[in-house]
Amino acid sequence: MVNVSDQKTPSQRAKPSAVVHLSAAERAQRGKVARAEVPRASHAGFEPSSTRPDPIGLLEEQAASRVAELVPIRYGRMLVSPFAFYRGAALIMASDLATTPRSGLMVQACGDAHMSNFGVFASAERNLVFDVNDFDETLPGPWEWDVKRLAGSLVVAGRDRGFSAKERTDAVLAAVEGYRNEMQTLAGMRDLEVWYRRIDADQVLKDLGAQATKTVTKRTGKLLAKAHTQDSMAAFNKLCQVVDGQPRIVSDPPLISRLPDLLPVDEAEELFERIHELVRSYRRSLQSDRRHLLERFKVVDMARKVVGVGSVGTRAWILLMEGRDEADPLFLQAKEAQASVLERFVGKSSYTNQGERVVAGQHLMQASSDIFLGWERNDGIDGVRRDYYLRQLKDWKGSVDPDQMIPETTVAYARVCGWTLARAHARSGDRIAIAAYLGNSPAFDRAIASFAESYAEQNQRDYQALQKAVADGRVTAQTGL
Repeated sequence: MVNVSDQKTPSQRAKPSAVVHLSAAERAQRGKVARAEVPRASHAGFEPSSTRPDPIGLLEEQAASRVAELVPIRYGRMLVSPFAFYRGAALIMASDLATTPRSGLMVQACGDAHMSNFGVFASAERNLVFDVNDFDETLPGPWEWDVKRLAGSLVVAGRDRGFSAKERTDAVLAAVEGYRNEMQTLAGMRDLEVWYRRIDADQVLKDLGAQATKTVTKRTGKLLAKAHTQDSMAAFNKLCQVVDGQPRIVSDPPLISRLPDLLPVDEAEELFERIHELVRSYRRSLQSDRRHLLERFKVVDMARKVVGVGSVGTRAWILLMEGRDEADPLFLQAKEAQASVLERFVGKSSYTNQGERVVAGQHLMQASSDIFLGWERNDGIDGVRRDYYLRQLKDWKGSVDPDQMIPETTVAYARVCGWTLARAHARSGDRIAIAAYLGNSPAFDRAIASFAESYAEQNQRDYQALQKAVADGRVTAQTGL
């Protein structure tokens, strides 16, 4: 069992801390004691604290460290719908979750486990796998927080789609039951079996075929087929053109801005020359074989790219690299890593580099990670040193579109997300204790369904608060981007 409180690399530790090895019976008893102290029913519902921080104030706090000209785009994207707001409100929810009951059982938490942060991507063995796929906020924390973040997202998205209360509840119950049943299964498995367990796309289709309708299976098959087309070559064809015989990223400010769009020509050229040093520094964070592979590629262009919803305003760069020739592109994304939204509620990361925090958390939670996943620290165009993590921009990536989901597909998808989250948590936390806490009855499932509906109401109020803040001129939103 991994000790999630001891995240430092061997070079960072003066002396490894001792790990206490409890028997399976002692671990199960630990979960039962936690259940007695924090009953499963106590997780039901949500009541905002009387000292609850102003949600818009929390968003403004985050904006202070972001690219000022991009912050209005973040607000504009959050205004698209209550679900879009939810995606960008990880800090707000973390603040709320800190006031709710917790069992005291810790895992490597995702920190932002909403339904759109699950999806398919290529494993190192070139198999299509389904897993959690966003780790900007990962940190050791209560396992319940990830479950509640997932459940809340299902209800908020369901409300946006006009699902009935029963349809929303069915989706949440499927997710939590999936989590509970998988955790029970994992509790009975050997440690190595748990570590090697993964959800391959073919297995998803097989499981859905046994439980879902032809409509669900057909839609899933289309999603997986589309994911196979999402790679560096597809990104190259979409984002680049040939200029004077050289491949170049096409500027589309403010969403995609090449260095000449951001700096005077001489400064842009100087910074581009420093990119090679940046890549060399990043290479050192990779395994030796992957470092050798990356050395075959050279950087030919780069641009700042606006990504996501909650991440908008943090610095994100795309690097176009070329292998044997122009028909052999590799797109890397370098994304700024700031402190996790969980940090102020569960304590600081043991990693001094936030990029390394993200990478370590991703490796710990995912069954298979991007082969080029690494980190670095470097000076930005404003001269400020910041932490980054890097990965491929696209590598058979795919995720569901909440705007296209129907009730039956949502239930099936929610169940797979629940399975996946349980497996991710079992790699770091005490799966036997968590399984004992959950038990065999649906008591926890029902409590989380109640919580999710209550929190969706709170999210709606917060969404309306952002609308008012924009109308009053407190914050500026740029829509349509």
